[in-house]
Amino acid sequence: MRMRKVKWATDYLPTANCLVKEPSKQAGNWKKLMGTDTLHIEIGCGKGNYSLDMAKMYKDNGFIAIEKNESAAGIAAKKYDEDTDDKHLKLIQDDASSIGEWFGPREVDVIHLNFSDPWPKKRYAKRRLSSASFLDQYKRILSRNGEIQMKTDNSALFEYSLIEFQNAGFKMVEVSVDYRREKHDEDAITEYEQKFISLGQPIYRCVWRYMHD
Repeated sequence: MRMRKVKWATDYLPTANCLVKEPSKQAGNWKKLMGTDTLHIEIGCGKGNYSLDMAKMYKDNGFIAIEKNESAAGIAAKKYDEDTDDKHLKLIQDDASSIGEWFGPREVDVIHLNFSDPWPKKRYAKRRLSSASFLDQYKRILSRNGEIQMKTDNSALFEYSLIEFQNAGFKMVEVSVDYRREKHDEDAITEYEQKFISLGQPIYRCVWRYMHD
């Protein structure tokens, strides 16, 4: 469901301290900018709670949240500006189809894909964040020991992603078809995830690594 425009959020967004307006200019320099040795990115952060919670849990790591919807990004930006006073949490408001231009080779340590739009119709499959065009970009920017962590409630997207990652040469290192049947205090619960947990729906999760030559 498309989010309705939130005027105060779209008005706030351009003034946000956490907003990086030209991310391609930082390619290769993110860790220096953020004062960290470990860089996470979340693609499709929505209203921003997951990256904010993770940044609070892992204060020595850098987190970059990416969101294409202006209203959602504006809401996230205000939270980030108000709830954290350090430089370890940034926001990019743009479509992630250009993500390979924003980060240098092997610069990113963890990519988080949380409850991404499943784009269920086959003609839109290339828009899925686990489609080949995205995976090719992830391979370029992931560090040697970097990984992609994916969570979804959508079984069809999960099945599709398992095959796509395998075909792209990624190695599966973890998989669960009911991730929250056990406690995972190391991983923040997203807004969508809490809703699905409350409904008793399983959370599918997988972790992949790309083995660079």
